[in-house]
Amino acid sequence: MASKEFEAQQLFRAYRIGIISEELLAKEMAELGAGPNGNGATAAAQPRTPRIRSVTGDASIDSGALGKAMKGGKRYDRSAEDLGNIVALEHVNITVPDQEKATLFYINGLGLTRDPYMMTGPANMWVNAGRSQFHLPSGKPQVLRGHVGVVMPDADSLRQRLGTVREALAGTRFECREGDGFIEAVCPWGNRIRCYTPNKRFGPMSLGIPYVEFDVPEGSVDGITRFYSEIMGAQAAALEDREGRFACITAGNGQNLFFRETDRPLPAYDQHHIQIYINDFSGPHRRLLAKGLITQESDPHQYRFQDVVDPDTGKVLFTIEHEVRSMKHPLYLRPLVNRNPAQNIMRYEPGSDARNWAIASVT
Repeated sequence: MASKEFEAQQLFRAYRIGIISEELLAKEMAELGAGPNGNGATAAAQPRTPRIRSVTGDASIDSGALGKAMKGGKRYDRSAEDLGNIVALEHVNITVPDQEKATLFYINGLGLTRDPYMMTGPANMWVNAGRSQFHLPSGKPQVLRGHVGVVMPDADSLRQRLGTVREALAGTRFECREGDGFIEAVCPWGNRIRCYTPNKRFGPMSLGIPYVEFDVPEGSVDGITRFYSEIMGAQAAALEDREGRFACITAGNGQNLFFRETDRPLPAYDQHHIQIYINDFSGPHRRLLAKGLITQESDPHQYRFQDVVDPDTGKVLFTIEHEVRSMKHPLYLRPLVNRNPAQNIMRYEPGSDARNWAIASVT
């Protein structure tokens, strides 16, 4: 069970990145009985600022304005830098029945980049989005129960690109619509992609996949939160916003898994999956194995499981396959190519072919 201090830290983090309001933060903190720093302690109980004799080791710098500022006693919320055990949300895997239509949507419409080195044949396509990917093998269409968030540098260019593929995707489930701070594009088979411009809630990301949100049954959020905290060793908290209750799981720098309660009937699980990297690789495996949840022992660097259960009761709360990799996996932090979709032969700019996932605009 997560401690009050940990729950308070998660609440503060959700408030800082704009997931919950100041009013909700105050209400939840009052219920936890937490003090100003999130653990019931008062300002008077805080340790004194440590004396720092040297900052850089260079006397000319330490004695100047920078050194004085760094020795000025400023306090930092060090918990804001914590990630927990899940260090990266790397890909979302959804099978598609038509690679040409998938190319029109993900490459031409969204403006993402086909990986030039991996899965280059006609039966599968890996699509780069910053430091993350969509994996799109051929097969019966799969539809994620929820939606995927994507950060895009330029909303106007995105609208234009989506408009150019509308006619070619006529007769499919493709559509695009404006939301509250996002553009939602629906793929030809019904997968919803919510596209945002860069925002502090997504950290330094200007291109990438900041979150995946799943629709889950009512009453399941608390158990899901316990599962990720106790079994996976992740940062996890049960939160609430104007749309209702949801579990917030930290899944990397500026990345999250959200599990949002809904009273709508949910379709049957169709085997789509997500892939995550974790730091403590053996601990979750040991706990999952003890509960009979491991579904595949892939290789020394990877295993898989599907069911998210309540650790207290064993009840299955939600099913989504997790491809779990260690940080020793050969593909961990593999550099991904991201093109600049504004480039074309009519207005080519030398040096502007690529796009950095952490730079909002290309000059």
